Amino acid sequence: MSIDIETAARVAKLARIRVEDDALPALAQEFSNILGFIEQLNEVDVDGVDPMVSVTPMRLKRREDGVTDGNQQAAVLSNAPDAREGFFAVPKVVE
Repeated sequence: MSIDIETAARVAKLARIRVEDDALPALAQEFSNILGFIEQLNEVDVDGVDPMVSVTPMRLKRREDGVTDGNQQAAVLSNAPDAREGFFAVPKVVE
């Protein structure tokens, strides 16, 4: 797939990236190279291949999912600019 200069300029605008006019042909070529690589990856036969999280077979470590209060209220509130009665105090924003 080939990307033209106008498409590269539009992508740059949508991404809010300023690209000078003289750099647009190189950007269009780079986009074309990326899409070409993706097309190559789409040609790979992956039927029967299980998805994996690592190249080495291993089981992820798990922990018990228990709900606690953390027992760190004082440590958390020590960073607050204003804390009252065990809560963060913020300015009133709705009248």
